[in-house]
Order: sequence, then C-alpha cells, then structure tokens
Amino acid sequence: MNWLLTHLDEVGGLMVTHAVLSVIPLVIGLVVAVPLGWLAWRYRLLRTPLVAGTGLLYTIPSLALFILMPLVLGTGILDPLNVVVALSVYTVALLVRTVADGLASVPDEVLQAATAMGIGPLRRFFGVQLPLAVPVIAAGLRVAAVSNVSIVSVAALLGIAQLGSLFTDGFARNFLDPIIVGIVACMVLALALDLAILAVSRAVTPWLRVGSPA
Repeated sequence: MNWLLTHLDEVGGLMVTHAVLSVIPLVIGLVVAVPLGWLAWRYRLLRTPLVAGTGLLYTIPSLALFILMPLVLGTGILDPLNVVVALSVYTVALLVRTVADGLASVPDEVLQAATAMGIGPLRRFFGVQLPLAVPVIAAGLRVAAVSNVSIVSVAALLGIAQLGSLFTDGFARNFLDPIIVGIVACMVLALALDLAILAVSRAVTPWLRVGSPA
C-alpha cells in the first residue's frame, strides 16, 4: 500500500494508457466484425470460412503478433499502433461468430413483420435486427474486453508502457509490490469495461427491462 501511495500518478497514467490500448481495438474490431458476421449469417456457404478463418487468428501467440506488426505496418517496435492493430485482429476473431449468432437469434417472424411493414433491408438491419442482436453481441464484447486487458500487458515485454510494465519492473527488481498493484489494476480495469459494456447494452435495449423487477 505504501508503494502504491507513492506511485499513484505513475499507476494512474499506465492505467489510462492500458485502457486506451484495450478499448480502441474493441471498437475497431466490432466495426469490422459486424459486416463479416452479417455475411456469415446471410450466406450459409460463407459461414464456415469466415467463422473458422477469423477464429484461427486468435491462435496466433500475442507476443509473436506484436513482433510481426512492425514488419507488416512499417512502424517502430515501440509504436502503440502495433498493439492496437494486433488486438483489433484478436477482437475480430472473437466477435465474428458472436455477431453471426446474434443475428441468427432474431426470430424470422420479426424480420418478416418488418418487411411486411415496408421497411427496407438496410433500415431493417440497423433498426430491427441489429438492436435485437445486441444482448448476444454484448456478451461476446464483454469477453473480448477482458481478453484485451489481459493481452495488452504482454506488450510490456517489448517496452510499451502500460500496466504490464509494473510486472516487468517488479520481476526485474524482485519486488512484489508493483506486480500486485498491476494485477489488481488490471482486474479493476477489466471489471470497469465489463460494467460499461453491460450498461450500454441495457441502455440500448430498454424493451428488455419492461416488466422486470425494479
């Protein structure tokens, strides 16, 4: 506790950086996964290649992917862009199946009713199908958020400063305090992101709260 009190600014700064490196790929990954998930849902022949193909991306070791990114992007080894792109890949890998399953969970009669009301395909997707798929997609997004918080810390091995730096610093000095603080901070950040996604999901699906106990 004494170490934390004397390093609050440092830990706070690392936590903000860690949050940014976790959240930006989450947003990018979701934006990319929605159309891919729609293709997997809409065209049966594409489902297996898309779901299995993107899923395989998650098997790439994170450290190896972080090292490969500078070669692919032409960036420096310490560029945070490497982490953002790598984690966006992992987020897409996790969310394509989730989006496809979420869209498939919408009852056909709901879509048929929307069509009968004269709602066009694009408006039907964004106004009916996607909102109804939010609970399923949000569940996958929560998993991806926690995963991102965990994987970001690996980038500390390459010298990219974030909460993982507390692990490498503590290990290098054989000093337990920063390691414990880093673990707790990661857990707090993961919980905060999880609660934020849950709150947004509840906010955009008010019909699910109708009739629920206060």
